[in-house]
Amino acid sequence: MRKWFFAAGLAAFLAPAVALPQSPSSPQPPAKADPAKPEAAKPEAAKPDKSSVYEQLNLFSEAFERIRQDAVEPVADQKLIETAIAGMLSGLDPNSVYLNENEYKALKAPAAETASPGLVLTTQNSQLKVVSPRDGSPAADAGIKPGDLIFTIDKEPTYDLTLPEIEQKLRGPEGSEVTLMLRRGTGAPIETKLKRASDKLTTVSTRVESGDIAYVRIAGFDAQTVGALADAVKQVRQQAGNKLVGFIIDLRNNPGGDFDAAVAVADAFIDKGDIVVVKNRKSDNLKRIAATLGDLANALPIVAVINGGTAREAELVAGALQDNHRAVLLGTKSFGEAAIETTIPLNGNGAIKLTTARFVTPSGRVIQGKGLDPDMTVSPLKLEKVAQADRRREADLRGALKNPDAAKDGTPAAKPGNSPGTSQSNPPGGPTTPAKEPSATTQPAKGEQPSVASGDIGTTSDEQLSEAIDVLRGLALVNGRTTAAR
Repeated sequence: MRKWFFAAGLAAFLAPAVALPQSPSSPQPPAKADPAKPEAAKPEAAKPDKSSVYEQLNLFSEAFERIRQDAVEPVADQKLIETAIAGMLSGLDPNSVYLNENEYKALKAPAAETASPGLVLTTQNSQLKVVSPRDGSPAADAGIKPGDLIFTIDKEPTYDLTLPEIEQKLRGPEGSEVTLMLRRGTGAPIETKLKRASDKLTTVSTRVESGDIAYVRIAGFDAQTVGALADAVKQVRQQAGNKLVGFIIDLRNNPGGDFDAAVAVADAFIDKGDIVVVKNRKSDNLKRIAATLGDLANALPIVAVINGGTAREAELVAGALQDNHRAVLLGTKSFGEAAIETTIPLNGNGAIKLTTARFVTPSGRVIQGKGLDPDMTVSPLKLEKVAQADRRREADLRGALKNPDAAKDGTPAAKPGNSPGTSQSNPPGGPTTPAKEPSATTQPAKGEQPSVASGDIGTTSDEQLSEAIDVLRGLALVNGRTTAAR
């Protein structure tokens, strides 16, 4: 009888997670299916009846009671419950996690209260991977790059920590230091000390390049990004005047951010057509977000630069520009993550971060697990020897969302694997003394992928930017001839 009451109580406790509410900021899919859906509708799995659910809860309560009675060391009930919830979410995808009361409070706390080294991270086979360092952050200044693996934080291994726990360890008082042990590709482990700094990020910066090209760097997306973008474009137009021939939009090492802000940025350069297609749990329920009239660039040609650190909402913008033939994409393949996360408060003062939807490009191309291929592949001049097996993308992450189009387009499903010489059960610890950073080469070996540091972006040594300028001048020449012919 006690177990039945426990199961019933547990069902009531988990009820908010079963009947998932939509976040106000999350895109709401329409009730009717879009006839131009990018993938075939799939029959939804049959829902288990209530009796089956309660049978499973009885199984859980039996295990719970056994642990309470027979475990060699006593464990608090709250810890058992929270561990069980975390376990449920860990089997979904890398971005779905449980936040206990303290972690949820930290998430809601103003960023000004603590500081960080400025890293956007994800998990890979129980290892910590850098999606991108934030522009102007201590991590960017130190040369940390997308794809770097972090093994320890202040000498504590990271392989058995959740992302919220890692975030708490990285944050601290402004000016304090945190020591990381990381590895880049197949090179020797590197120990580096980073100072924690304010999280204030300038998401938009711009300048006039060579007197006639507007260079617009977008480092992230927040509520101020769209306004800052409009001001920046106005400023470069005043500086360049009638000489302006086109725009370079730099999305490299942009880890994403606010979904609505990213949609507004794409909309700023597209005056007709769709920006993105949002898909929720039911694959036949789609929401197409259309562009509104107006183009900040006034129809001038655009080259958008991307790389492996271009992720999430930055991929949304790049995909919209590419599908609407509004920009030429130049650089290297993007990260490949298109998940929309919702933070759902629970009754116990904690919360769950759950992937509730994903997005595809207007033409239906799947970003999740595949990334975006540029129209022109241009690698950075400064190359790091990074073996292809170590250049993981979203598809390689443990529990990553599958690409639903893989079977249709013949693309083999990506299989997560461990880096050479490592495993989940025996993650590398690295040396106890600092090691030198792997030396750069001028040409990559076959199968190797280059990477670029945030500190090199937009500088005179930026080969991708130099190539983008040349391409834009060619587009401007063609555009001028076409306009004259009209």
